[in-house]
Amino acid sequence: MKNSSEKEIKNMVRERYEQVALQDKKANAASCCGTTDSSTEVYNIMSEKYDNLNGYNSDADLGLGCGLPTQFAQIQKGNTVLDLGSGAGNDCFVARAETGSEGKVIGVDFSPTMLKKARQNADNLGYNNVEFREGDIENMPVSDNSVDVVVSNCVLNLVPNKKAVFSEIYRVLKNDGHFSISDIVLLGDLPTALQKDAEMYAGCVSGAIQKEEYLNFIKEVGFENITLQKEKTIFIPDDILQKYLSKKEIEELRNGETGIFSITVFAQKNPTQSPKQTLQKEATCCPPNSGCC
Repeated sequence: MKNSSEKEIKNMVRERYEQVALQDKKANAASCCGTTDSSTEVYNIMSEKYDNLNGYNSDADLGLGCGLPTQFAQIQKGNTVLDLGSGAGNDCFVARAETGSEGKVIGVDFSPTMLKKARQNADNLGYNNVEFREGDIENMPVSDNSVDVVVSNCVLNLVPNKKAVFSEIYRVLKNDGHFSISDIVLLGDLPTALQKDAEMYAGCVSGAIQKEEYLNFIKEVGFENITLQKEKTIFIPDDILQKYLSKKEIEELRNGETGIFSITVFAQKNPTQSPKQTLQKEATCCPPNSGCC
């Protein structure tokens, strides 16, 4: 996949997520973001349960997330919230419960099928302050300095130019606005077979980058108060990995220093009310599997 052009990668991801939009939640949650064969070993490989969150709508939950960014996003009544890669609308509807009828929620997605599902769900719920726009999150159809909060759930890892997305997030946020994003990152290098496979790119794994590089992009764009809100290990079952790796390679992956993690990260644009903080290390806040913060 590293030798593929950005356009080819985007087209491949779009095609796969057009298909994913038509699958049921169980198939999506038991695979890698709905794009690989389902595992018989583990259910809910990446996704987390939304059931207890206000605004949750089961029809909009396709089981494609790797975190609960809206739970950590500090959304206030009346805020304008932007969801990147909004899918069938799940995080938008949870955000709408926080911002209220006086606020506004915008979802951006590049899959026409996903957008159709999301708009139908919004109509069914009678929400007239939730809007879904077709677009590329590397070049968002959103005005400068117009959004209070940005959320996203397991989407940026699918995008070839992640720094461009963070630059766009910075552009659309108001001063003192912030984001809370859940995504997949790596520690150590994945086996070559996983890195090159198109299915695993769309499956949220081979498109992931090193955790340090991911956090550095956020800092380089100009964000402050960068904080890890949650981190957990992602375990990909053997019955999925064996499609790409030998038994020996799977053992080496399990016993090596490579890790696949879901992180939820927070950062602010030009904060005016909080002192500038250094990046919190997970050892002091959220060690893997702790579920803290």
